[in-house]
Amino acid sequence: MEEQEKQDKPGSEVQKNEQEGKGSSQYRGNQRRRFYNRNRRYYSPRYSQQNRDRIKFNKVSIVIPLLNEEESINLLANEIRKVLKQTDLSYEVIFIDDGSTDNSLKVVKEICRTDKRFKFLSLRKNYGKSAALQVGFLQTTGDAVITMDADLQDDPSEIPNLLKKLGEEFDLVSGWKKIRHDPFVKKYSSKFFNFVTRIISKVKIHDFNCGLKAYRKEVIQDIQVYGELHRYIPLLAHWKGYKVTEIVVKHHPRRYGKTKFGISRFFKGFLDLITVVFTTRYIRRPLHLFGFLGAIAFL
Repeated sequence: MEEQEKQDKPGSEVQKNEQEGKGSSQYRGNQRRRFYNRNRRYYSPRYSQQNRDRIKFNKVSIVIPLLNEEESINLLANEIRKVLKQTDLSYEVIFIDDGSTDNSLKVVKEICRTDKRFKFLSLRKNYGKSAALQVGFLQTTGDAVITMDADLQDDPSEIPNLLKKLGEEFDLVSGWKKIRHDPFVKKYSSKFFNFVTRIISKVKIHDFNCGLKAYRKEVIQDIQVYGELHRYIPLLAHWKGYKVTEIVVKHHPRRYGKTKFGISRFFKGFLDLITVVFTTRYIRRPLHLFGFLGAIAFL
């Protein structure tokens, strides 16, 4: 398979069309709900209770961003093959090498050479996980999309469980690493981050940053991620009117390499949270934000 390269960050942000409400606040609320809900698939008759069990995905795309994971990649590919062999699903696996400096790209190329269900994209430098995911999303051909990390901490055996839950009228299913095997600082900073995000956003997800997620294709077509926004995809999807849920997934200790977590990413994540909240909640009501900030300043 020929090497494919992406040199720049993915394209510009999706422009959002909005309907302007008129009259009473109740009318405006109804207008907003109509706007956000008009494309929600689970309103379709085919998602009725009696048809739920017959929902089936024709093809699954698995998007895996990676950075310096040369020792894990072959094991991960073998586990994915083993799990999906037990299903009747057609699938593709898309590796996105995010500027690795070890032999990760070489390992990926060899996997793709021997198994045409595996593909790869190579970024010339490290753009970050959000950019890598966005590049991978643009290449997917499946009607369902799975994302997972390449470090073997995400368990491929959870893929069928995510897809099963996705078929139950949901548009996005996020994994919840209820029992985590991470260093102390990473584990508890993540708990704090998730708690604050849950309070601010009012989206009842326990683990926003879990790499193991399942999406319907239209969700990733409707949302673009950059910076550290990959961790906020459930929020963005929820605020766009998609139906979001979570399931508990297995999580394993890291076997090879080093964690990519750092305090700088933690603070960048909170800056992006402020951006997300402003653009989704206050872009049409800026005076509400200034009134809120003024109240804080007064206190």
